[in-house]
Order: sequence, then C-alpha cells, then structure tokens
Amino acid sequence: MTSPDSSSATPFRHFADWLATPLGTYLAAEEANWYGRVAQDIFGYKAIQLELPELDCLRTNRMPWRGLAGAAGGCNIRCTPEALPFSSQSLDLVALPHVLDFCADPHQVLREVERVLVPEGRLLITGFNPWSLWGLKRLKRNGGQPWDGHFVAQPRLKDWLSLLGLEARSSDFLCYRPPVQRHGWLERTRFLETAGDRWWPAAGGVYCLDVVKRVAGMRIIEPQWRRVSPSKAAAASAVEKIKLQAAKDKCKP
Repeated sequence: MTSPDSSSATPFRHFADWLATPLGTYLAAEEANWYGRVAQDIFGYKAIQLELPELDCLRTNRMPWRGLAGAAGGCNIRCTPEALPFSSQSLDLVALPHVLDFCADPHQVLREVERVLVPEGRLLITGFNPWSLWGLKRLKRNGGQPWDGHFVAQPRLKDWLSLLGLEARSSDFLCYRPPVQRHGWLERTRFLETAGDRWWPAAGGVYCLDVVKRVAGMRIIEPQWRRVSPSKAAAASAVEKIKLQAAKDKCKP
C-alpha cells in the first residue's frame, strides 16, 4: 500500500474546508444528488471512492463492498490517487469527486483507474468546468481554493478517456448560479438552475461524467463445416418413400 505524504493531501484538505462555505455547501448538495441518482443503478461487487470523505458519492450504491481511498485523513485506505493499492481488474465502480482537479498527475490517475476497473466497469467523475462563470473565477490572481485547480475541460477529458478505452456513457452539468459566497445571492439566483439547464446547459460550473470501460470484443472462429452429399442409395430410398406416400394419398376417398 502506498503511504501518501502530506503534500498530496493538502489540496484535498483545503478543498474540503472550502466545502463548508455557503458556495461549497451548495456545490456539495448538487453533486451528492447527481452521484446518488447515478450510483444507485450500478451493480457489481466492489466500489471505491477516491478522496473527499466529506462527499459520500457511494451513499445510494448497493454493492456489498464499498471503500474510501486517498490521502485525506478520513479515508480508510491510505494511498495516493496516482498509485492505487488494488489488483488489476478488481473494482466494478470508481468515483472521482474533483480528484482530477487537485491531484498531482491527472493522466496517471486515469491510467490507474483503467487498470483496476473490470471490463464494463464504471467510472463517475465530477470536476470544475473552465467554460463557465466558475471557470472565469480562476482568472483572478491569487484566487486560492478551489480556483487554483486544474479545471480540465470536458472535451479534453473525453479525449484522454478514449485513449484508455474508457467511453463516456452520459454527461451532465450542474451549478448554474454565480460563484458568490453570499447565501442570500445564492437563494435569489435559484431560478438559474432551471434556466441554465434549458438554455445554456454546457455552462454549468461543474461537469459530471458517467464512464464505462470498454474492451475489444473477441472474434468468434466458426468451424469449417464440410458439406457431405447424400449417397445415391439414400437419395433413391427417399424418392421411393415420396412416391409411395403419394400413391396412398390418391387411394383415400
């Protein structure tokens, strides 16, 4: 098992602290609803969530074994997202809540996830959308958490996934309200959730991806059947039976 150092845990710890703010609470509630809706219909035996114990992504999932791995203090399996302590093709579901935003190497995280997933295994990802009002917030100098994350664009992420044989089944966007920390403003702009989902769906502050691990299908090799012609005697016998049956039919009243 990989022993994570304090530097790998620091970004996730800071982000977890930010989730306690009004804006962070709003984001956590929206993502919890999405994970709860999608995860409940994924079946298998083993599921793992990487990082952020403050956001229970597997709450509604019914797999018999569910774990929480990462460098954060609340994780019961201590490791770094870039080096997972699981056997190849051993997990049916992996959840990555903002892991790609704050990990040291997003590419390596995805390679590890592809390794541990079983064929047709599922991967759930949420992250900040750089093409949104939330993404513009990161342009502010010294913006701090969470605006100093990687903010990987969804089309770019899909390209990374396809190179690993991971296919996006569906995608969603969340959090259309402006990224302000005033609770009153968040309440007054509640209507933007419905309007944004209808009029500018790709401009949500958070993207969500439901991904499946595809494997190349096996080619079925069919046997080369040898055509055997019936013997002349068998053919003659069949003709005689047909003639005899026809004669019997004529004799019937």
